[in-house]
This record gives sequence, structure tokens and C-alpha cells, in this order.
Amino acid sequence: MVHKLVLLRHGESVWNLENRFTGWTDVGLTKKGIKENIYAAKILKDEGYSFDVAFTSVLKRGVSTLWTILEEMDLMWIPVYKTWRLNERMYGALQGLNKSETAKKLGEKQVLLWRRSYDVAPPALDKTDKRYPGNDPKYSNLDPSEIPLTESLKDTIARVLPYWDDVISPIIKDGAKVVISAHGNSLRALVKYLDNVSDEEIIKLNIPTGIPLVYELDDNLKPIKHYYLGDQEQIEKSIAVTRDEGLAERHYYIDDPEEIKKALETVQIEAAKSRKEKPRHFYIDDPEEIKKSLENNDKNKE
Repeated sequence: MVHKLVLLRHGESVWNLENRFTGWTDVGLTKKGIKENIYAAKILKDEGYSFDVAFTSVLKRGVSTLWTILEEMDLMWIPVYKTWRLNERMYGALQGLNKSETAKKLGEKQVLLWRRSYDVAPPALDKTDKRYPGNDPKYSNLDPSEIPLTESLKDTIARVLPYWDDVISPIIKDGAKVVISAHGNSLRALVKYLDNVSDEEIIKLNIPTGIPLVYELDDNLKPIKHYYLGDQEQIEKSIAVTRDEGLAERHYYIDDPEEIKKALETVQIEAAKSRKEKPRHFYIDDPEEIKKSLENNDKNKE
């Protein structure tokens, strides 16, 4: 029997757009992210997929992505299980920092190690830091020792796999059709395990937002094959966006004029804070002109 498992990274979040390290910070989705989720649901429905049970994290970008998928597929009635074990990797003291700015200060190689390596963890949070998850009621039922202050991918795998082994895999073996709505690194953890990806090769793996990744598994849950659903050109473009997040000079692939305006204003507001002057407001209507202005702004920062 072939078991089909669908993995889905949440649609674009606000901090994805702003190119920030997010981790366990509970941010919402952008308009583009919501559209990505609706499109993912349409693809799944058009391809004849259905689900018996769903899993997600306790972070709202993962939860709301799953809600959209289930609503669009008329599957709101199926059981949904939320667990902190499917949360994004804890990025420690990097959470909230801009990836490109961090790369400029510390080097792209160091940022790439933090983002994509197997066993290198970012600097840890202090428990007195307001970003410490132990202050969040979502984690009040956890032993404080279980709440990470930082994580490498190796650490993320160590918390994801027990849930996979004890809860998800037995359900799949029983014949249930499963969808998992989670995050870039919790899904990379699963992919590394399923495909037995080496510690060296995992650094190259980038999972795009809002695109269903299908695994066909045998009765022992060993992969037969895996593939993304959707337009191949768009899939490659989305993977490139994820790959380039840690570059010192970011390449922009935003195609929604309103989102471009917001991103541009965000850059100007941050620059204005450092200059202690009021930000300018932009009323450029041509998307190409907006992109040029945004890229020129990055060049002027150098």
C-alpha cells in the first residue's frame, strides 16, 4: 500500500516579508501568504487529495494556514492536533533581527551556518529576555527544561521525531491520509529523517512557503518518491526566495504592488528611526519603479 503524506510550510508571514528571523515569535500571515494557502488548497483539491487527520504547530501562522486549507477543501470537520513539537526552530537571540542586515554585520557564511547547518545553534536567549517563550501561556503546560533558549536543526529533530514516531507515523500506518502544516525547519527536520539526508547536504535544502510537498511512502514509511504540487517555475522561484533570505543584499521577488509599498515604507521607517526624522511616504504606482526604488535603497545602505 502506498501512503501519501502532505507537508506544507505556512504561507508567507509578516516577518518572512520583512526578512526577519522568526523562530517561536508568533507572527501572522501577509495577504500574499493567505493567497498562497488558498492556491495550495485549490491545487490539492484539483488533484483529488483529501485528508482524515491534520497536524500543526501552536504558532498562528501554521494554524491559520491549516484552517485555510481545510476550509477551502471543505474538511473543517476532520480532527486537528496542535503541538509545540512542530513549532519552527527556536532562533534564540536572532529572533526579530533582519537576516540581510545580520549578514552584513557578521558575514553571509555565519548566517548561512545558523540558518541551514545541522548542528550549529544561534546565540541563546536569556530567560529574562521578553522574547523567552516561558512567559507565553501557550507553553504553560511544559516543563521549563523543555522550552529551548536556542536550537540547531539537530535539536529541532530531537523534539520533532518523538512526536512523529509516537503519534503521526502510527496513524499513517493505519491508513489515514495526513497533512502537516508546519514551518521551514520543523519540516526540514522531517525531510532529513525521511530521506536520510546527510548533515552536509541538509544545508542546501530550502522549503518554500505555501507549496504542498507530497511524500509517497511504503508500508514501512520509507519514501518511494516525493514531489511538489503546482507550477514548476513558481516552485523554483519560491525556493530561490527562501534560499536568498540570508544574503547581505536581498533580491526581491514580491509581485504584489501593495506588499512592495509596505516593504519599502518599512525600510524607510527603520532608516528614519536611526536618523531621527519622519519617514517619507511613497505613492509610486508602477510596480517596476517600486522594485527599483527598493533595490536602490539597499545599495545606498552599503
